[in-house]
Amino acid sequence: MIPFTEEATAKVVDTPSGKIRYHEYGEGHPVVFLHGSGPGATGWSNFAANMKALGTEYRCLAVDMPGWGGSAPVTPAERVHHRTAVELLDALQIDAAAFIGNSMGGATCLKVAASAPERVTHLVTMGAGAGGAKFFGAADGPTEGLKVLQRAYRDPSPETMRELVEIMIFDPAFATDALAEERSRNATANPEHLANFISGIGKDRPHRATDAELAAISVPTMIIHGRDDRVVHFENGLKLCTLIPNSRLVLLNRCGHWAQLEHADEFNGLVANFLKS
Repeated sequence: MIPFTEEATAKVVDTPSGKIRYHEYGEGHPVVFLHGSGPGATGWSNFAANMKALGTEYRCLAVDMPGWGGSAPVTPAERVHHRTAVELLDALQIDAAAFIGNSMGGATCLKVAASAPERVTHLVTMGAGAGGAKFFGAADGPTEGLKVLQRAYRDPSPETMRELVEIMIFDPAFATDALAEERSRNATANPEHLANFISGIGKDRPHRATDAELAAISVPTMIIHGRDDRVVHFENGLKLCTLIPNSRLVLLNRCGHWAQLEHADEFNGLVANFLKS
């Protein structure tokens, strides 16, 4: 097996949506990991630890979606991630894969399962929003996490990224200076990505799965949500579990928006067992 480093696992493939960078590790049934929408997010930054653990049994593919990381820049109107995900499978000659997505990546996975169910064997979401629901809590406005996320797009400094990391997690031990600096470097390396995302703030996102589409998803689905998620409230997980017939919900106390990071060992074990079902 190749060395498990960011450089050794990195690959690039051309798709109709543009250049896609992804990281590949392991062999076996393909598992596609899709990151969230935060500035500086990449497939590697979101899922490196999970790839290393699951790569002993599966072919892990952690993707930079268009508009993030090393992939092609896109305007908000051009950002149709569920279509890009299928294009990636086509480019890699993969008939079907398990899909795992955090936040925005979870929403993409849900849309892929709804629109191209034959390409999805298993579905896992973490901190994903429910179709038809805005990312709102009790008040009529963005959550505190989304407010910080939007501010970090406008000011991707290490200091603001530290605020972002802190609000994404429950345990402050994970909010390290190194992680904040990594996110800042990733974000400032691609200023076009930042500008494109900012131009779409407050606009509709028409490519999210509707309630009717969610109710029609038939693939085995595991919904993981942190009880202490301050970005996407855990009630979204309850709604997803209510709508998707073949689903189960894992609700984790003392867990924020990044379950795959804060509870990595438990997350990896849950996913490994689920993929065998």
